[in-house]
Amino acid sequence: MPKRTLVPARSATEDNVRTGLNASELKQAVLDHMIYSLARPIALAKPQDYFHALSLAVRDRMQHRWMDTTQTYFSTGQKMACYLSAEFLMGPHLGNNLVNLDIEQAARTALAELGQDFDAVLNCEEEPGLGNGGLGRLAACYLDSLASLQRPAIGYGIRYEFGIFDQEIHDGWQTEVTDKWLHRGNPWEIAKPHIAQLVNWGGHTEHYTDTYGIHQVRWVPARVVRGQAYDTPIQGYAVHTCNTLRLWSAEAVDDFDFQAFNTGDYYQAVADKVVSETVTKVLYPNDEPDVGKRLRLAQQYFFVSCSLQDMLRILDLRGEPVTQFAEHFAVQLNDTHPSIGVAELMRLFLDEHNLDWDRAWSITVATFGYTNHTLLPEALETWPLPMFAELLPRHLEIIYEINRLFLEEVSARFPEDAARVQRMSLIGEEGGRYVRMANLASVGSHAINGVAALHTELLKSSVLKDFYELWPEKFSNKTNGVTPRRFLALSNPGLRELLSRHLSKAWLTNMPLLRQIEPLVNDADFRLEWRAIKEHNKQVLADYIKQRTGVELDPTWMFDVQVKRIHEYKRQHLNVLHIITHYLRLKANPHMKVPPRAFIFGGKAAPGYFMAKRIIKLINAVAETINNDPAVNTRMKVVFVPNFNVKNAHLIYPAADLSEQISTAGKEASGTGNMKFMMNGALTIGTLDGANIEIREEAGEENFFLFGLTAAEVSQRKHDGYRPHEIIEHNPELRAVLDLICSGHFSHGEKDVFRPIVENLSWSDPFLVLADYASFIACQERVDKAWLDTERWTRMSILNTARSGKFSSDRAIAEYCNDIWGISPLVIQP
Repeated sequence: MPKRTLVPARSATEDNVRTGLNASELKQAVLDHMIYSLARPIALAKPQDYFHALSLAVRDRMQHRWMDTTQTYFSTGQKMACYLSAEFLMGPHLGNNLVNLDIEQAARTALAELGQDFDAVLNCEEEPGLGNGGLGRLAACYLDSLASLQRPAIGYGIRYEFGIFDQEIHDGWQTEVTDKWLHRGNPWEIAKPHIAQLVNWGGHTEHYTDTYGIHQVRWVPARVVRGQAYDTPIQGYAVHTCNTLRLWSAEAVDDFDFQAFNTGDYYQAVADKVVSETVTKVLYPNDEPDVGKRLRLAQQYFFVSCSLQDMLRILDLRGEPVTQFAEHFAVQLNDTHPSIGVAELMRLFLDEHNLDWDRAWSITVATFGYTNHTLLPEALETWPLPMFAELLPRHLEIIYEINRLFLEEVSARFPEDAARVQRMSLIGEEGGRYVRMANLASVGSHAINGVAALHTELLKSSVLKDFYELWPEKFSNKTNGVTPRRFLALSNPGLRELLSRHLSKAWLTNMPLLRQIEPLVNDADFRLEWRAIKEHNKQVLADYIKQRTGVELDPTWMFDVQVKRIHEYKRQHLNVLHIITHYLRLKANPHMKVPPRAFIFGGKAAPGYFMAKRIIKLINAVAETINNDPAVNTRMKVVFVPNFNVKNAHLIYPAADLSEQISTAGKEASGTGNMKFMMNGALTIGTLDGANIEIREEAGEENFFLFGLTAAEVSQRKHDGYRPHEIIEHNPELRAVLDLICSGHFSHGEKDVFRPIVENLSWSDPFLVLADYASFIACQERVDKAWLDTERWTRMSILNTARSGKFSSDRAIAEYCNDIWGISPLVIQP
């Protein structure tokens, strides 16, 4: 037996091991990190070790770009975009960084020479679950685009120790499991102990007059926590720019109390450490109980305070006065979560830097922009006044003064309109007093935007109507976008190669170029290759689904996909009603001419969301019945993919034939999954909601399956008195579907399991599922007809991809930079 080598001979030059981009240099770098960074003998190395070593090697190649970028930003003093988000759902880093550095093939070759399977190594990466869904994934896409467009920027957020739960399915029910994304370490982040901020909360304020006779306020906190920075490089595509994602982790100012230890109180000796670290322990604690609300407010204030203090630190390093803050930083609030930043920046200006109120307020408003992401009133954050006063006493004083001055302006503009003043106040009075964070963000920002054309119009006419009437110039639309590097180039390499062969790689940063493939819809060979790529992607997904669930899917079937957060307004239960309708029709008429379909679901329900978790159970119960019924399971199957995340989304989006975007019109702000499906050639069935409207406009109405009420019609139906039970009475097929659910047919005879869903639909139906049922069923029949014409479907698929350019996050970020932030490109020289 040959002797195993522990330290391999070196072949690549020393200079290039850190920075070289060819396969031999990458291979040597992996071997070096295996020994010198991981202390792992090569003979004992597992794929996980190769993942870690390759990640460190790739990070090396980003490191000098990162330092060049940071130094250039510092030396030029150019204005930076600061993106504040409570969520950053980044997804696995390695594959994305390989694409952006254009060294994916070199890495494949290097790993092959080391006897490793490239895909298996990539699959070892733990996904950082630092977001719930669309909000955090949008933030990640925007960071990718900011770097790729060479715009100075930094993302600020929270380094949650435990991210969004991992979802397991047991007996059809969702079970939440702790997401231990850091348990094997994170090769991408670099701790920055020299970058730390102190954050106060609790206590009281003291008002006094200083030696100059000026009124001052001193906040005397009950507790102080230290925020430690952890930085992750964000590499742009095919550029030298490498921006920063800075996440804050909470630590105790003093980890250990020796006095308590010496007196035998061992718990008290570490109590401050335990309490302090709780702040960033887990993503979005359950905020139903009071303690959950308090922790969530603490999390939001913690990361916002750390971030704003960090900007002031950078400004000081640049040698600029605090009065120049808005000339150096454009701070975007990603929804209401960071909106406490308005009061915090005022506190820092007033109490720490001694600015007068008017100067502080003008700088604050010039600094902030606010993106609203929801039309659901319950999603606009509010905080009970007693809780807010206890945690942030100084901020409440500042908010009271902002509110006083603001309501004076409102009263002057709209005299004798007490109802308007009450609606616009930063303090709500109905059902107890509370702080309205969306109102604070609207008052304290110079720009307010929605995230789809319809969403922005609805903001102006409903949720923020009063603010639009006061300040129409503040409002604009910035339709969301997604990065094509991750969601097309990385996740769909077959399609990437086909597009690049016809367009060169330029389309990756200039998505409107995809329009140039439109004439190829008439090329039979191109259509054949297009279908082959799609079928390969479907086979890959089918293999994954079989491995995870045991359900076998045929890649020649239509893959009908709905993957997104489980919520009643997203109407996964409407999809289920169609599936059961289809099931009953097949049972009644086995020779019915319809194409075979695989109905694929995925998504997580909030742990405390009773109805959403029951919908997951219903999907799995219907799946169990149908998949085990030989009368139909050669024509249809249903599967729920557990633990939907960015990682398995790489498999799902490229494999979809039909994209289900069926939310109640007027409820979805934008959606971004709809864009990812479109880019990958899926056809959309959807309502006129969110970005669906713009997708239909771009794709062409003939390449989109439209159904359902419009937002105006939804509003009118509710105004007129919506009675869903009457719809059931007049639709025998719908009644049969609901009766079958209630009969226990899908629940082993247990009739009460799904009764809450059926009763909710029958007597309340807040999201008009039954009102859209008949239209949805008819539209699905049009889908069947289109699928049976293979060449027609292929042409529609090609045109969806060709016309998806608008939905690149590059377009969205360019609009933010040009219209709101005033951020110009800055080319980083190697």
